[in-house]
Amino acid sequence: MDTEAQHTERGSSSDTGEGSRSVRSVRSGGREGRGGSPWRTPGLIGVACAVFLLLFSHFVVQPFQIPSSSMEPTLQVGDRVLVNKLAYRFGSEPQRGDVVVFDGTGSFVREAPEENPLTALLHAAGAALGLTEPAETDYVKRVVGVGGDRVKCCDKGGRVEVNGVPVSEGYLHPGDAPSQVPFDIVVPQGTLWVMGDHRSQSRDSRDHLGEPGGGVVPVEKVIGRADWIGWPFGRWSSIEPTPAFRDVPGAAHPAGGGHG
Repeated sequence: MDTEAQHTERGSSSDTGEGSRSVRSVRSGGREGRGGSPWRTPGLIGVACAVFLLLFSHFVVQPFQIPSSSMEPTLQVGDRVLVNKLAYRFGSEPQRGDVVVFDGTGSFVREAPEENPLTALLHAAGAALGLTEPAETDYVKRVVGVGGDRVKCCDKGGRVEVNGVPVSEGYLHPGDAPSQVPFDIVVPQGTLWVMGDHRSQSRDSRDHLGEPGGGVVPVEKVIGRADWIGWPFGRWSSIEPTPAFRDVPGAAHPAGGGHG
């Protein structure tokens, strides 16, 4: 009995020493196997998701926050529109009536303002995700004339004419005239004549006629077509094509350009 007792005690003592070290080793090994920090995997997933969203925004669909009332009632301040960047990538070009987002550098503004590189990068990332207002050089307007079109305002009924046909612009802000500024221009090939739906609150092609860009926007500067309102949820909808230009014939000045 004494021998058994002694043996049992020695066995218990042995387990306490070797066994404890074994348990500690397993626990330590487990932590090392998991990579240390419990936040590492979620962090990597978060970074991967952010990179995916930025790439998707850069090449496919980009959220764009509406900063002003120039496109009311179609678009309201604070709306996040989803800009289809593939709309004009495969040979298609902007059509009359399209709502487009474009870089106004060289047409609406002479050059982009200088920014701190880090601030510019952070702002660009936020804008790409629709979290901040777009760059000061980005604009959203409606295409009223394409290359070769003669766009004129106003006819005897106070309407905009495109290629001699009066346009009934049902998308205009209630109470707004089509234009308080008379103009008559043949849109150069490869460019667009754009205007806001809230004409009295929009600085658009009319306001830049006397500047180097002539008020028109190069097609190559178009970022994409605004196809959907994604936020707020109460305004979640597609931006439907307008029938306003369906009776307008093709451009009568295919090789022309400049003022009429």
